[in-house]
Amino acid sequence: MKTKLADEIRDAINRVSRENNSNTPDYILANYLMGCLDAFEAAVNQRDKWYDVTLSPLGKHFGPAKD
Repeated sequence: MKTKLADEIRDAINRVSRENNSNTPDYILANYLMGCLDAFEAAVNQRDKWYDVTLSPLGKHFGPAKD
């Protein structure tokens, strides 16, 4: 799944030639953005653990966090 997303991000970057702004290959930018998503997900998971909650994709509270 993540490989497909990274490929789609790379293709989008290439399609609009956004790699030209930083003179960085599109696949490096796609990998960077995937890393940003991974870091954000890790931070959100840490936050939920801190507050001892489990949230649904729609933001509804479902009770204490599960280990």
